[in-house]
Amino acid sequence: MSVATGAVVLLLLSGHRACPPGLEDTSAASSTGRRLPVEQLRIKVLQSMPHDPRASTQGLEMADGRLYESTGGYGESAVTAGPAGKAPTARAQLPALMFGEGITVAGPTLWQITWRDGIAVERDSRTLAERRRVPYTGEGWGLCHRRRDNRLVMSDGSARLTFRDPVTFASTGTLTVTEYGHAVLWLNELECAGPHTVYANVYWTDRIVRIDTRTGTVTGSIDAAGLLTRAERQNAGVLNGIAAIPGTDEFLLTGKLWPKMFRVRFVPDTGTRSSDDRL
Repeated sequence: MSVATGAVVLLLLSGHRACPPGLEDTSAASSTGRRLPVEQLRIKVLQSMPHDPRASTQGLEMADGRLYESTGGYGESAVTAGPAGKAPTARAQLPALMFGEGITVAGPTLWQITWRDGIAVERDSRTLAERRRVPYTGEGWGLCHRRRDNRLVMSDGSARLTFRDPVTFASTGTLTVTEYGHAVLWLNELECAGPHTVYANVYWTDRIVRIDTRTGTVTGSIDAAGLLTRAERQNAGVLNGIAAIPGTDEFLLTGKLWPKMFRVRFVPDTGTRSSDDRL
């Protein structure tokens, strides 16, 4: 488990239910899952930048040169936009009785989902002004936009990903994510990158999984431990923010209540570490 002392308190602040320190549900083997090799990757830090330590990050995405971030908490949920590592230039607050979760940009539209409220908020991606609210069934955790076929991908904390229409937000299908034939639970914040790839934070851990959305198979496991110092982790929550930087092979990573955000690259894990792996 990646959370330090005070994890239960931080969990309540984040709004997600508690779980034991296991990583996946290895009892739920998929009858169709193929036992394909999983590439082991680690983080190479390229840059460290400030992040609001009061922000309980639920969604993170780069689009059109702006960093969009969604934060959670009843009475505290908001979505912001602006330059990475600097103060946001736009902000929109959710009503006090709604708990904000993942976000994604689909052209002129930004979708923001909510945890247990069953509401997706459609916003203008430039101004963040609300356009309408659309109901859905179940919990909302992570969200990203797969541009190849113009579909949204949504997580609900289980091993299931739900595909949605980017205009109506209607469900268009589901996919179960497996690793070595076993369902991978606690899929949280999502990032669509490439034509068939989704990256997902695994809640309660410092692990990110790379998923092939054609099959639901995990093709890569990324060890993102050690980004914060021991002192920085005292008041920080879990890793929960991943944004691909368009036009590069780099990503931005942060977490709930983290004082920093990191520009990183995912590289093969050879079992050794060099002095430039962390800043």
